[in-house]
Amino acid sequence: MIRIFAAPIAAIALLAVTAGGAFAEEYDSRDIMGGGPNFFRGGANPIPRTTVMYNGNYAPGTIVVNTAERRLYLVLQNGQALRYGIGVGRDGFRWGGVHKITAKKEWPDWTPPSQMIARRPDLPRHMKGGIENPLGARAMYLGSTLYRIHGSNEPETIGQAVSSGCFRMTNDDVTDLYGRVSVGTTVVVLNN
Repeated sequence: MIRIFAAPIAAIALLAVTAGGAFAEEYDSRDIMGGGPNFFRGGANPIPRTTVMYNGNYAPGTIVVNTAERRLYLVLQNGQALRYGIGVGRDGFRWGGVHKITAKKEWPDWTPPSQMIARRPDLPRHMKGGIENPLGARAMYLGSTLYRIHGSNEPETIGQAVSSGCFRMTNDDVTDLYGRVSVGTTVVVLNN
């Protein structure tokens, strides 16, 4: 009698282990905090990067940030652009203008400006670059402003208005953009 029940139980256990193994291959607990092997996969991006037709009067290589659309465009040749989803400044923190990228940094350190510390005294005064850093994998600094185009360890904020004026991208997208532009690139911020 015991043998009759043992075979089905063993089969069920084998299926559970096999299914569990398949799950383990797709899931790495480090992905929750952004450090696992899926860190740069585009799947976490709520707004996929795509090539689109673009009718602006900007030279190829120009970055155009459209805060109303919550999109960043890298103008290409032949009337096209790469379109990225971004997070923008919340109400009262959106801005417009033309600047140049004055610096680029990989895994940048973060020192919140005094204005941000005044609003949020709980913030650290300085944070080394890395997975936990809110500037993410890359940052491109915009002129003499306090603002940057930077990565984020919070991909759910892409497409939202939540920042203090910076433009957030997924770490995958900011790494892609970072490799395509250089210091001196013109950045046009449209705030309609």
